[in-house]
Amino acid sequence: MASAPTDPVSDESFVIEAPRFDPAAAEARFGYRLGALRFVEELKFPALPTAAPTDHPAFARLLALTAATLGVSYFKLKAPLSIDASALGFSDAQRDLILDIYENGLGEFYARNDLHRFGKLQLVAAASDGTGAPIALTDRALTLVGGGKDSLVTISLLEAAGADFSPFAVNPKGPIFESVTRLNRVPVFVRRLIDPEVVRLSTEPGYYNGHVPATAINSMIAAMAAVLFGYRRIVLSNERSASEGNLEFDGRLVNHQYSKSYRFEKLMRAVLADVTGGALDYFSLLRPYSEARIGALFARTARFDDVFSSCNRNFTIERNKGPLWCGECPKCHFVFLVLAPWMDKDRLIAIFRHDLLDQPENLDSYRQLTGLAGQKPWECVGEILEAAASLWRLVRSEEWAGGAVPRALKSELESFYGADKLDAAWAASMRDGNDHLIPRDLFEAVNAHAA
Repeated sequence: MASAPTDPVSDESFVIEAPRFDPAAAEARFGYRLGALRFVEELKFPALPTAAPTDHPAFARLLALTAATLGVSYFKLKAPLSIDASALGFSDAQRDLILDIYENGLGEFYARNDLHRFGKLQLVAAASDGTGAPIALTDRALTLVGGGKDSLVTISLLEAAGADFSPFAVNPKGPIFESVTRLNRVPVFVRRLIDPEVVRLSTEPGYYNGHVPATAINSMIAAMAAVLFGYRRIVLSNERSASEGNLEFDGRLVNHQYSKSYRFEKLMRAVLADVTGGALDYFSLLRPYSEARIGALFARTARFDDVFSSCNRNFTIERNKGPLWCGECPKCHFVFLVLAPWMDKDRLIAIFRHDLLDQPENLDSYRQLTGLAGQKPWECVGEILEAAASLWRLVRSEEWAGGAVPRALKSELESFYGADKLDAAWAASMRDGNDHLIPRDLFEAVNAHAA
């Protein structure tokens, strides 16, 4: 983290200006002020269809919500208590969603900078009615692609179900480009241009830095794209494991993956439905599944083995800067762990270039992932108990038991959890959950292929 001012908070107000959209250029501009600082961010969309509803009230509402959501990247430089969105109008439900993004969505940021903001933020905005006039959208899906295993499982299930969909990404990098190339589908890519000054200041003394709710940001941009290009559904790939938090701070459970959680999905879905008169749907196709179950689904095909990556260390917001997998971060270690029960050993090692379960230097990372020591990593990893259950399955596998990690942690797992609890956790990870927002028609079409 950058060297930051001490809490108490700045008395400056964070101002969200009225956004502008240029239909001819297919560009949106968002302005923000933080004391004497001013920032401008841009979104560049593909060329719009002639009938793009840029003058529809639903699009205007989405543009305002996107302005508020993108603002978290600038707000966090000082993290003041006051958010001035008086240039915009929001309903009560929309205000609640925005405050949720600035509070729970920034929960990790507050915890890691020791900032106490929960329940204290004040949002000033004009009042607006909630439900918008219906907008005509086509029965097809915009599917967020991140280049990792989860979104590729979603794509495989949609293909098997015969669904009409297009891949979507913001600032796509190597794994996304390469994965989408294999789909033979025209993607919808949006370019997000963050003001470079916020990147510079985040490394300077006197300013805060930290994690932002990327899924919330990308979802709002996807909602704009869905309305502009006529998609009725936004499909995500957030699994049920994403709802587990990392730690308690300031009276709340803080979750690195909060904007991937089931709670946030319900809030976002309700607001997007309201502003579009019920036309736009939003849900995760993988919500019924654990990470371990998704590992099994991904392993069914080698189609993406040489192009997918979930490694955040080598793929940052600015660039991709190395091989697909660094092999050193908790995300690499976790993905290797949940794929190992389902993949041939040679195949998995070929993907990661190393056997990550046979490297003694990875022991501490696997202890954290499985709850044996330390805190759950600040990464998009699965539940602690399902990680422990996955490793427990491997310690009794002839193919994997001899590795340095299974060999060293077998007795620790059994002593800490007990064999019965680990076996039960594995069985639970293979059972599909009932808490999801997948439309019935799509759920029934996909479910047979996921069995």
